Order: sequence, then C-alpha cells, then structure tokens
Amino acid sequence: MKIVIAPDSFKGSASSSDIATWIESGIHSVIPDCETIKIAIGDGGEGSLDAVLHAGFTAHSVEVQGPLGNPVSAQIAIKGDTAFIEMAQASGLSQLPDGKKDALNATSFGTGQLILAALDKGATKFILAIGGTATTDAGAGALQALGVKLLDSTGAEVAPGGASLINCASIDTSNFDPRLAHVSFTLASDVTNPLLGPQGAAHVFSPQKGATPEQVEILESSLSHFASLVGGQYSTTPGAGAAGGFGFMAYAFLKAEARSGIDLILDLVEFHSKIAGADAIITGEGRFDSQTVHGKAPWGILQRAAKLSIPTYLVCGDADTHHASGYAGIHTLTSIESNTDKCIANPAPLVTQLGAKIARAISS
Repeated sequence: MKIVIAPDSFKGSASSSDIATWIESGIHSVIPDCETIKIAIGDGGEGSLDAVLHAGFTAHSVEVQGPLGNPVSAQIAIKGDTAFIEMAQASGLSQLPDGKKDALNATSFGTGQLILAALDKGATKFILAIGGTATTDAGAGALQALGVKLLDSTGAEVAPGGASLINCASIDTSNFDPRLAHVSFTLASDVTNPLLGPQGAAHVFSPQKGATPEQVEILESSLSHFASLVGGQYSTTPGAGAAGGFGFMAYAFLKAEARSGIDLILDLVEFHSKIAGADAIITGEGRFDSQTVHGKAPWGILQRAAKLSIPTYLVCGDADTHHASGYAGIHTLTSIESNTDKCIANPAPLVTQLGAKIARAISS
C-alpha cells in the first residue's frame, strides 16, 4: 500500500514537515509495511519555502531589515536559475519585534534585499510567495531596496511604511537595478483583491496587521496617492492588493505575473509524479473553512487527486464541514481534545492518533 502525506503547516502550531512525520508514525503503527511518501506543502504563504527546500532547492541565508528595520536572518531558495523568495521571511508578521504590529510603519524593504541577494547569485527567474506579511506599503520598501528613490517635496526620501507614502511627491527610477530588466517574476498568490477601495489592501488586510479604523483610512489615502504617482491601471489588476499592496508594485515595476500559489508549489515539488499509484492521500491544515476552497493547499491537493481518482483524507485542527465536499474523510484534533489551546500547544499525539485512525479506515 502507498500513502502520500502532504499537509500544509498548522500555522502557529507545527510545520508541514512535523505534521507529515506524525501522520506517518500513526500510519505505521497500524500498517507497518506501508509505503509512505511525505511532501512538505505550502500555498504561497508562510511555510512555502520549506516545501521547495524539500524539493531540491538550496537554502541561502541573508541578513536583511525586518518589517520595522530590525535585523532579520532570512533565507532564499535557489535551484539552477530559479529563486524562490518567501516574503514572510523578511517582512512577515513573524518577524515583528516582540510581535508588536505597526501597520502604518511596517516596510517591505527586506524583501527587496532578498531579491537583490538572489540577483547576486545569478537568478533570472523569480517566484515570490507573498503571504503572511506585516506590511501595507504597496511594496514601496522593496522598491527602495532595489534602487528607486521616493522623494518628498523637498527632495528628501520619504520615511518607511505605508503611511509615509502620502508625502511622496516624485519617483526617481534612475538607479533601479538594471538587472531587473532581464529577469521574470511570478507571484504565488491566490489573493485577487485590488489595491484600493472596500476590497483593497488597507480595508481588507491592514486590520489583520494591527490597523485601527482610523489607520485604515490613513493607509487608504496614502496608497491611493502613491498609485496616482505610479499611474497606469495596475491598482485595479486582480491581486494588486496582495501582501499589503506588494502585488501592485510587482505588476507596475517588476512586470510580474500572478499564479495560483498552491498550483505553483505542487508543480515545483513534482506532486503529480509522486502521487502516481497512490492508494490514498492525506493532507491537512490548521483550520478548514470557507477560505480553504479558494486556493488553499488542501483544496488544491484534492483537485489534483480527484483527477486520478485517489481518495483524499483531511487532518486539521478544526473544521467547518459545510465546505468539505469531496474528501474521503475529515479528521480534526478537536474531535479528540476539545480544548483548542491544548491542540495548538501539543499537536503531536493527536495528529499521530488521527494518522492511525485513517490507516485503519484505509486498510479495512
């Protein structure tokens, strides 16, 4: 029997690799001779770097600025001429000093530094996983790291962060790194929000990054002003609002294209070839809900598995089963331990139990 184990991370609890290992342990306690293939998975958000590193990419450490100018040791992944950059490594909520959110001042400068580091290593194809950011600066910080000057009316550079963009009077691209004209960028993202408006970066995403209602309006005004300086139709392109407007910058200045995060990751890890001949697939995530069916890892995996008629089982912390059509079984940690905090703090024995439970169901 062959079972493929391909969960996403349980954010705030355990990595994709850890979840897969615990599921495997549960399977082998029931079917000792079962062939198991573990695949680390991400959908373009935090944890995606781990997935590609398990697929033959090589990690390179880079010292960069964090979202509030704090020093951060981040990683990029390179394979041949392709660089994989996870924005959260440099500019993510996880990189905030003491976890204190600052939606007005957080900058994507460190992400630009990661791009420079990959250019220095000869990369010509870039994949940018842009989930989990602390920023709402329309990618302006990254743009500055790449050599662009954002100047106020006195000719001085504007301060970092989305709120300061209201002071930008001109954009000087004369020192924009010339290598960028000869490389390609793909955004791994399933966010389709525009930059501005009620569905834009400020209104939808900045509250998750600590913005008060008043600060949301400050950011909206700043992003709108910056977009007017850049010009073009990039602010209305689907996905321009992703990662606090980083998508907008990537479209306007990097000529990036967007692609479904999970589909891109599944292709990079050669998912199709690894599931050939599988009797079952087990996937998972921290919480399964209505958002899952809009491009998250377990849903993308289910679609691929369905094409090969491979039954797919879901392991998750908790689930809203109204959206669960298509899975052979859904198994939650909260079905064993009702205390969610305990599930998050110590998922290993619970995930292992569920792995064994699924193994019994498959082998019966």
